[in-house]
Amino acid sequence: MELPGSCPHVQGTHPPVPAGHADGCEECLQTGGQWVELRECLTCGHVGCCDTSPGRHAAAHWATTAHPATASLEPGDLWGWCYADLRYLGSVRQGRAPRRRRTRIARASGSSRS
Repeated sequence: MELPGSCPHVQGTHPPVPAGHADGCEECLQTGGQWVELRECLTCGHVGCCDTSPGRHAAAHWATTAHPATASLEPGDLWGWCYADLRYLGSVRQGRAPRRRRTRIARASGSSRS
């Protein structure tokens, strides 16, 4: 398992949104889209949907902003992903207690970790 400090793109960042405390994917909420799981940009806090979701807005955010690292926003998840290095990042939310989600999240069948 990779440690967050081993990726230079994560150094100096932190997840501003506690896991489980997002209203949903920012773009999907605007367009009425649905998502499977949520990812948070560790650079600016943008919340987008995972690569299994139809919109793939977390990856689109990386493509347009070059903000490389994300963290899962699923309750209980501590991991993240670096798009620049295509690397799994363990424990990016270490020390943050999982919280209950504020709103219902639209779930498709299956789940992805991207």
